[in-house]
Amino acid sequence: MSAFAFAFPAVLTTLVLLPVIWWLLRLTPPKPLTEVFPPFAILASIMKREETPAQSPWWLTLLRMLMAAAIIFAIADPVFNPRTNTLASSGPLALVIDNSWATATDWQQRVDTASTLIDDAESRDVPISLVLTADRQHDAVPVDAATARTRLAAAEVRPLPADRAAAVASLRTALDGTAPGTIAFLSDGMASGETDETISALQSLSPADFRLIAGDGSPAVAITAANNGSDALSVTLTRLDGGAARSLPLTAHDSRGRPIATGTADFAAGSTATTGTITAPFELRNDFARIAIDGLANAGGTYLLDDGFRRRRVAFLSGEVVDASQPLLSPLHYINRALAPYADLIEPSVADLSVAIPELLEQNPSVLIMADIGRLPEDVQGAVQRWIEAGGMLIRFAGPRLAAAPADDPLVPVMLRKGERALGGALSWSEPQPLSAYPQNSPFFGMRSPEGILIKRQVLAEPTPDLAERTWANLADGTPLVTTGPLGSGRIVLFHISAETGWSNLPLSGDFVEMLRRTVQLSRGGGVSTGDAETQGLPPYRLMTANGTLAAATGEAKPLATGNATKAIASFDNPPGLYGTEDGYVAHNLFPPGHEIRPLAIADGAGVTREPLAGRETWSLKPHLFTLAALLLLADCVIVLFMGGAFAAATRSVPKRGATAAVLLALVTGALIVAPSESRATDNKPGDETIMSRLDTTHIAYVVTGEGEVDRISERGLAGLTEFLTYRTTLEPGEPVGVDISRDELSLYPIIYWPVSATAEMPSSAAISRIDAYMRNGGTVLFDTRDQYVSLDGNSTSPNTERLQAILANLDIPPLEPVPADHVLTKAFYLLANFPGRYAGSPLWIEAELDRAEDPSRPARAGDGVSPIMITGNDFAGAWAVDANGMALLPTVPPDEVQRDHAFRAGVNIMMYMLTGNYKADQVHVPALLERLGQ
Repeated sequence: MSAFAFAFPAVLTTLVLLPVIWWLLRLTPPKPLTEVFPPFAILASIMKREETPAQSPWWLTLLRMLMAAAIIFAIADPVFNPRTNTLASSGPLALVIDNSWATATDWQQRVDTASTLIDDAESRDVPISLVLTADRQHDAVPVDAATARTRLAAAEVRPLPADRAAAVASLRTALDGTAPGTIAFLSDGMASGETDETISALQSLSPADFRLIAGDGSPAVAITAANNGSDALSVTLTRLDGGAARSLPLTAHDSRGRPIATGTADFAAGSTATTGTITAPFELRNDFARIAIDGLANAGGTYLLDDGFRRRRVAFLSGEVVDASQPLLSPLHYINRALAPYADLIEPSVADLSVAIPELLEQNPSVLIMADIGRLPEDVQGAVQRWIEAGGMLIRFAGPRLAAAPADDPLVPVMLRKGERALGGALSWSEPQPLSAYPQNSPFFGMRSPEGILIKRQVLAEPTPDLAERTWANLADGTPLVTTGPLGSGRIVLFHISAETGWSNLPLSGDFVEMLRRTVQLSRGGGVSTGDAETQGLPPYRLMTANGTLAAATGEAKPLATGNATKAIASFDNPPGLYGTEDGYVAHNLFPPGHEIRPLAIADGAGVTREPLAGRETWSLKPHLFTLAALLLLADCVIVLFMGGAFAAATRSVPKRGATAAVLLALVTGALIVAPSESRATDNKPGDETIMSRLDTTHIAYVVTGEGEVDRISERGLAGLTEFLTYRTTLEPGEPVGVDISRDELSLYPIIYWPVSATAEMPSSAAISRIDAYMRNGGTVLFDTRDQYVSLDGNSTSPNTERLQAILANLDIPPLEPVPADHVLTKAFYLLANFPGRYAGSPLWIEAELDRAEDPSRPARAGDGVSPIMITGNDFAGAWAVDANGMALLPTVPPDEVQRDHAFRAGVNIMMYMLTGNYKADQVHVPALLERLGQ
């Protein structure tokens, strides 16, 4: 396909007339002379000589020639990116479109490509069969062009890999033996599964024309694993294009979406897999919630982290009584030193196990470590067993007490032989035993081979059929060193040696630290919760969108079996996201560890025509050339008038008219050169005086939508709230300010009220980026869809809500929740239970605190900052709006002045929350502080 062509090339033959035009235009009549009525002088002049035509100046002739050439070229209609309709008309057009995660970066280009194919099919009166490979349901029945366009407009990218087998099967059923004319496969370039038979399956439909349309594949990069090591977080990546070397920046975000650490991943030339690192202190790495590749906003470029990466709370106790007096002989000393950098350690305050263990369990630990404790009190043993069954992890170390414990102890993972195996005993070795390589079913697999570690004493396990499955580490003679077993939703792990150096030198090695760290990381990060998650599965909590952000779970997702969280590729039933509850959740990412994306394989001679995605749309130079010709004609007229003396009075000081005309022509030509270029936007940001005038007091801002009535209500609404604040509080805000989010300085305002209107112009991506930066820097945007009246029936979504969804799709917003009953917003100034406006049915949505642990002793929430986003549909401005006399402009629904008063109070609380943050959360401690101060 040519990038440039003429719609009517035959017209160009008229260019041969340009020499004739040159000859006609080179002559010009002589300029008439002006005399002050000397009749005889005129007659004498007439009698003296005969005037002949003089030649036209060359530059004027050139100007006219350019004008004629511009008209000729305009009639010929030069076109960039011309298209030719080559679709086969023997059957329907089959459009097979990949809308998988990898198409998020160029989705609009794919839609444009499909649209042009639909236009071609419409021109040939060919029906269209359209299927999307990442959709759950497929309707491949051929339809007309209008219906196909509607379905294409409704299509969207899914955060899933393509399922082409189901799509092709649906297409085959819909065609019912009819051979398609053209099959256009808009592929993401990746193979689907181990053996992708899509090409051969489509060719089996016997199309007259088969086109494979794909992009360059370079943006297809996915994160497949992340490992929180001792000094850095390592991230495993895979890419589709194994060409040139490439460096990708990585950013770690916390649960609120804030970037807190960065790193890089470097692909070597020809390599399709690599490992990047993000170096940060372990305490900071525990706050990582997701890893993202900068510039790749898709599900593959985002990796979610769950409780498995967070710092654990570990409780430990020992049966020894010499812990404090002889720390180097205490088993807890080595456990403490090994886990202190990676976990929050808690110890009992008393030595009595019947008191110490319940005290530790009340603090909701993730792991309980018992060093050489053989028998537990009966009342405590049942509590520990129930705690493990609810999801806790018990780690036990052997010792003399455990070796002498009863064989029917339910809190050990395997059956133990009574007594221990030691050097010099009945079951002794001739020499201390080293460790063997770790088995593949062990979390220690992948560690370096243990060297220099010698075991002198151990507790032996009875040989059972499942002993090998329960063993994580063995000695060289095959006897187990570390065993494990499930108990309900929890797990028991037993080290068959003591935690101090009396039985081995393992506690002195780095392997001991890494073994404990990996074991603790297998526990639940949020502590133990009740429920039978193993059998019922984890419910979807937050799901990933196509651009890599988190959103509320939809009804299509099903509970996730905990065993599949890190082993399976994301599917329709279990899309990528977080599964569980606020108390604890599991991250299910797009790909499991070790997965590599591969290019779509096409056999040689397969009869497939390869095409790139459509580039820029076809556009014609005709209007620009006609505009140029008109400007040249205008310049010619001005020059002729100037040469004819029309501007003689203004140019008497110019000695040579030809030079002046040449200067004028140069100016006109310069204007013509500059005219086609894009004009630069004028910088209309407020000046220093405007900024200083708005810094002297607090102003409430609202977004100017361009709709007169909406902007008037916003201005009067904020004016009414300003008056109410001045009258009821010590805050005296200035006049409300309307802002253009694409140009005005936004940092001057603590909060911006945005009345969402579906009929207003959609903000540009640059404007939305400015809003995103404003929210990241501490500002808050209050979105008001003003559509609660539409949702009264509970079954409809208003156009304003759909517009808000389109705006938020381009913002990196945190997860949202309705204002909780104990939030600071409910008590910032007034005590409020809800936040009504003109309507009272919509909740006020704010940033959710996903990982905050509830403290029952503190009723107020203690968030660190102010929510950067608020959303409501109650039409706050409509309730606040007043006229110049202070009378309400709009009635409440239903008419109730008490509701209007509560709306003003809601506005006061929002402003106090914005300006003071969460200081009200600390007011609950005022009585205790005053009592301590003696007041």
